[in-house]
Amino acid sequence: MAVSENEALCPYRLVLEHVTSRWGVLVLIELLDRPYRFSELRRAIGAYVGRGVSEKMLTQTLQTLERDGLVHRDAKAVIPPRVDYSLTGLGREAAEQVKALAAWTHQRMDDVEQARQAYDEARAAS
Repeated sequence: MAVSENEALCPYRLVLEHVTSRWGVLVLIELLDRPYRFSELRRAIGAYVGRGVSEKMLTQTLQTLERDGLVHRDAKAVIPPRVDYSLTGLGREAAEQVKALAAWTHQRMDDVEQARQAYDEARAAS
């Protein structure tokens, strides 16, 4: 696969976008627990956010994370076909970091809300 111009100019930003994307975060956090089959992972993410992720978006997210070396796709030649997704060592490192950021966000949400309210009030007064 050819390297895009954006990827060549700023590869770090691109990986960060993949890891912190809407679905990338959830895929990484879910795969920390254990390997998942595609449909299991889709249901687990849906239960986590209260709505489902489309097959297309989950497929694209998994392919992107696999290309970046964060997710391992294990296709077994059985009937019916079985594909399991798990984290690589690199993916586990990234997932731990993302999970810590998600936990921090949850813990500090009251402070963020207070800051937003103060900002909005100051803007409205000016």
